[in-house]
Formats: sequence, C-alpha cells, structure tokens
Amino acid sequence: MIRAGIVGATGYTGVELLRLLFTHPEVEPVVVTSRGNAGEALDTLFPNLRGHTSLAFTEPNAGRLSECDVVFFATPHGVAHGLAGELLSRGTRVIDLSADFRLRDPDLWAHWYGQSHGAPELLDLAVYGLPEINRAHIPDARLIAVPGCYPTAVILGFVPLLEGGLVDAGRLVADAKSGVSGAGRKAQVGTLLCEASESFKAYGVAGHRHLPEILQALAEVAGAAPRLTFVPHLVPMIRGIHATLYATLSDSGADLQAVYEQRYRDEPFVDVMPAGSHPETRSVRGTNRCRVAVHRPGDGDTVVVLSVIDNLVKGASGQAIQNLNLMFGLAETTGLDGIAVLP
Repeated sequence: MIRAGIVGATGYTGVELLRLLFTHPEVEPVVVTSRGNAGEALDTLFPNLRGHTSLAFTEPNAGRLSECDVVFFATPHGVAHGLAGELLSRGTRVIDLSADFRLRDPDLWAHWYGQSHGAPELLDLAVYGLPEINRAHIPDARLIAVPGCYPTAVILGFVPLLEGGLVDAGRLVADAKSGVSGAGRKAQVGTLLCEASESFKAYGVAGHRHLPEILQALAEVAGAAPRLTFVPHLVPMIRGIHATLYATLSDSGADLQAVYEQRYRDEPFVDVMPAGSHPETRSVRGTNRCRVAVHRPGDGDTVVVLSVIDNLVKGASGQAIQNLNLMFGLAETTGLDGIAVLP
C-alpha cells in the first residue's frame, strides 16, 4: 500500500481528498495534519468520514510525514514552500494542491500572490500536473503542482484548437463560472448564504491570479504566448465550474467535432460530447471528469467551447489522485471511477 500524508486537510479540497483516498484500493492515509485541529478526530470535523477512519489530526511534523511515500498539501498558498523541500530531501514525493509551484517565474508568483516565493530552488523540480498535456513527465516527478480549477477547465477546452493552429491565439476569451466552494472553507462575507444565494457576479476582471497559470500552459501548447481575456464569475451553487470559451477560427475548413474527438479519444477523464450538446455541471458532480462540447454558431468564424468540471475533483483533489496513480504506476483511473451524483 502507498502510505499517504495530508497536510492541512480541514478545507473543502482536503475533505474531498480524504473522501477519495479512503476508498482508494492502493492508498492508506496514515498522517493528517492541522495545527488548529490537532487531537480532534477526523470524523468529528467531517462526519461523512465516520466509519471509514479512526485517524485524528496531528501537528505537522516533517519526521513523521517523511515516513510517507507521498504527502499532499491542501494548504493555503505559501505553506508548502516551508516544508516541501525537507520532505523531498528525505525521499518523500510531494503533490501540492495549492499554487505554490505552478508558476515557473518566482517574481511573477510574488506579484500575483502578494508574498515572496519561499522555495524558488524547487521550481525546476515541479511538474505541472495536468495529465492531458503533461502525462509523459508525471511518472518520474518528485514534486507535482496540481493545476487550479479554472485553469483545468479553460486549458482543456482550448488545447485542441491551439495544438492544431486552428484559431487566432491572440484573441481568446474565457468566461468562467464557479460555485462558492472554490473560494474555500474560510468564513468570508462574499460566500455567506445571504450574500451569494440568488445572486450572480463577475470578479477579478482587472486580473485574476489564475490568468498567468492559464497563459503559461497555453503558451506551451500553442508554441507562442497567447492573449486571453479571462473573466471569472461566482454563481449560487456549491460546486462546479462552467467555462464558456471563445476563439476566432483561422482554419474555416476544420471539422471541429472530429478534432476534439481525436484529441481526447484516449483520455479517460475528458468526455467530448456529441455535436450540439450543452454539458451541465451537475453531470460531473463528484467525478474527476471534464465534459466538453464544441460549437460553431451559424457556421461563422467564431468557435464556442463549453467545458464543465467539478472544481473540487478534476479541479483539485481528484486530479491530485490522478497524478498519484501515474507517479506510482497504477492504472490512471484507480479510485476515480465513480459516477456523478444526481440530482
């Protein structure tokens, strides 16, 4: 069994990670840390885990964590900087769900996250953990940077168009909506029920911290730096992301449906919908799947791609486990083959 540790498992991505790991046939969670909840049973804080574990939260301890084969960080930005290096030096592999190692430029990271990068020496080790574009580099990785939720939906939606040079990479638009769990479990006015319910708003229009992450990945796919207008929105639902993506065709003769079906034919977690489909967030709730549909309204020169994911699974914890499976030579779908929850 793969011995796993989880640092900072008291948020929504943390409990989702625990939900998936406790039913994973090849993984045994053995250490779960939280400074604020040390000594408290996991199933006291998260009653959905009752009957699945007798573990209690402990204080983070590098010695104990280094006894694990892999350690997940489900922590606020900046936390993994202080502990990841020591774990790596002791031979433990690290899968970081925060943004600490997603951007290769430490100065760019500092600009968007409001603090100096705490471990720039580790950036060359970090592999961006989006298997659909980076699978070849994941099995040998020691440090995985799990992509953000918005970037996952947006990148997967744009990849086939940019890889084929089918659209103008200088005129991309991503109009993305997220459920309130994307803001985390911390108490804040904007995500209170009375504030978020029966409301719908854009935010971060002047610049969102996921923008440079998306641009970095799309530049590698396109072979040149793209230009992207990215506007996130908050919608009154608990979980899910819907990204509506727009691009201008440079190859009007392309069979876009065939392009998407061919690109994702062998991807276990990307489902290209039949022509004319409109995927719904509820169709992926609780799963590690991204569903996409491609449209060309009026046979014009505009492509519209619809991309939906569960922000806590394919957008975070499920994708982290997808990376674990690849790192440890397991079938990529191990522990991730659940069916979406309806209604």
